[in-house]
Amino acid sequence: MAKWKWYVYILECLDGSYYTGRTWNFDIRGEQHYNKLGSKYTKEHGVKRLAYLEEFENFEEASLREKQIKGWSRAKKQKLMSGEWGRWI
Repeated sequence: MAKWKWYVYILECLDGSYYTGRTWNFDIRGEQHYNKLGSKYTKEHGVKRLAYLEEFENFEEASLREKQIKGWSRAKKQKLMSGEWGRWI
C-alpha cells in the first residue's frame, strides 16, 4: 500500500494576503484554488502564486504545522517564505 505524503502550503492572493492550507495532493488542490473552487477565502481573494510548500510524512505533522503557521503574523510568514529561517522554526 502506497503511503501518502501531506503538504502545507502558503498561497499569495491577488490582494497581497496569504492563505495557508494542507492537502495530500497539491496539484489537484492548487488547481482548485486557482479556479476559485478551493476555499471561500481564495474564491474571494484570488490566487497570484504558490509562495511556500512543505512536505510531511503524515497527516498529524502537517495538521500541526498548518495550525502553527496560521497563528503567525504576516511578517513571520514572510520570513519563512523567504527561506531566512530554513524549514523548521
